[in-house]
Amino acid sequence: MRTLFWTLLLALGAWNSPSTREQWPWYLGERFTYGVHVARMGATGHAEMWVAGPEVVRGTETYVLHFNSKAGVGPFTASDRTTSWIDPTRMAAMRFEKIEHHLLESHHDEVEIYPTQRRWTAADGTSGETPGDSPLDELSFIYLVRSLPLLDDSVYVFDRHFDVQRNPTNVRVVAHESLDTKAGHFETIRVEMRVKDPRHYRGEGVVVFNLSDDARRIPVRIESTVPVFGKTVLTLETLTSAATVVVP
Repeated sequence: MRTLFWTLLLALGAWNSPSTREQWPWYLGERFTYGVHVARMGATGHAEMWVAGPEVVRGTETYVLHFNSKAGVGPFTASDRTTSWIDPTRMAAMRFEKIEHHLLESHHDEVEIYPTQRRWTAADGTSGETPGDSPLDELSFIYLVRSLPLLDDSVYVFDRHFDVQRNPTNVRVVAHESLDTKAGHFETIRVEMRVKDPRHYRGEGVVVFNLSDDARRIPVRIESTVPVFGKTVLTLETLTSAATVVVP
């Protein structure tokens, strides 16, 4: 009954995430490194995810989320450098940048997000309204997922991507799994996130996270399948934590 209650409550959008930075399971100084394997190309590489800052954006102190990855075979490589500036008090994205270089094309997204004005503008001239005053981008969404209760069989539905055309984002808890990595042994919660991303997935895409089954919610394994490259898997190799950790 408790699981059913949470499932219905969250599916209806009633979940309110923590409102103060002390309640997040992530913090300044956190850093993870990953080994990358791309199935279709047989490519390997590395990736990093870390939290830096604080940095002031238009008068608001933000944490700066980073995700960098690079993988390839010989001279054929693909890279992704994504950065999100978030207000950790309100869990709202203030700025977003993504630089991608793939085999045949490159993309550079630069977006300024104005949560209280419920709008965004991009360097390429596009703009739009956000669905609310706590918008997120594709990177900050991962950190939101880490903050969820993640009860067994729970389903979460969010209309929080700053670009309304990419909503909703659906999150589902699917299993518990034990994983051994170079960083150690982890008991994990397997979470499936369905996203709308026409550029990468030709419609809806699925990203699967194995998050540590503890207060830290460390992304131990990340798996996605992209039409051009096939299944890509990131597996945790090292982790660095701040000296002091404050968790819920």
